[in-house]
Amino acid sequence: MKNFAQLTEAEILALAVSSEEEDSQIYLSFANKVRADYPSTAQMFEEMAAEEQGHKNQLLELFRSRFGERLPYITRQDVRGFMRRNPIWLLESIRIEDVRSQAELMEIEASKFYARAAEMARDVEIRKLLGDLALAERGHEARALEIERKNVPEDIRAEESEVSRRLFVLQIVQPGLAGLIDGSVSTLAPIFAAAFATHSSHDAFLVGIAASLGAGISMGLTEAMSDDGAITGRGSPWLRGVVCGIMTTLGGLGHTLPYLISDFMLATAVAAVLVAAELAAISWIRWKYMDTPIASALVQVVLGGALVLLTGILIGSA
Repeated sequence: MKNFAQLTEAEILALAVSSEEEDSQIYLSFANKVRADYPSTAQMFEEMAAEEQGHKNQLLELFRSRFGERLPYITRQDVRGFMRRNPIWLLESIRIEDVRSQAELMEIEASKFYARAAEMARDVEIRKLLGDLALAERGHEARALEIERKNVPEDIRAEESEVSRRLFVLQIVQPGLAGLIDGSVSTLAPIFAAAFATHSSHDAFLVGIAASLGAGISMGLTEAMSDDGAITGRGSPWLRGVVCGIMTTLGGLGHTLPYLISDFMLATAVAAVLVAAELAAISWIRWKYMDTPIASALVQVVLGGALVLLTGILIGSA
């Protein structure tokens, strides 16, 4: 690899050409990824890709006039410390906010590259073009806003935001909530049954760990195998499975960890407080993301949790 300061003017122009080509392809990839759900934003990225191609053509013309027809092959990967792109375009599903943020970062990095390259250039015309491109890239944030206003008016932005929210709910919130409910509620009975049957914090802790991990594995696999997301739009099955499994385990561990306290009554009291906090959190999530009235969510979740908790205590005390 070469240091940036060691590059010749010909290599700087060649590097700029390959960078513009790569950025153009990235923008086209973004456009293809978001076209189904965000057609106006896809159009925005296609226009940005066309601008990058225009920059490339300017660079090629200047290279031809200064160095001839043979362009050195050099890419970002060949230069030490050069800007790297986070390859989010390779992901199966991309959040629209991440795409827009990545595009903005790309323009900032490109502007810094051209500004530094212009400082190194000694040829007047090369220095002028690189300086102009630095200003152009710096102004792309405003250009992006202009394109977005033209292609993504406020009503469409609101619609896209709602689509993004629904996808987030389908792919993350729903499996996570299902896991949290299962982990928090279904493990209450075995944990508190063991606690009141043995009056041993250690025994209750072991049962809780086993129940939490077992439920996490079971729920995670069930969610991952429920559907592949192709028809329902619920996203990657393994992402949903991981989210569901982790939240299930955490839901059970919340009222298991207090039994690390050796005093059985104190541990049980702390566990009961945490159970109340878990049920309140579940109710809040249902209200926030599922449009469930908060009173209804509290009644449903607290009543269900109380019944399961009472079942465990009665069985353990029998």
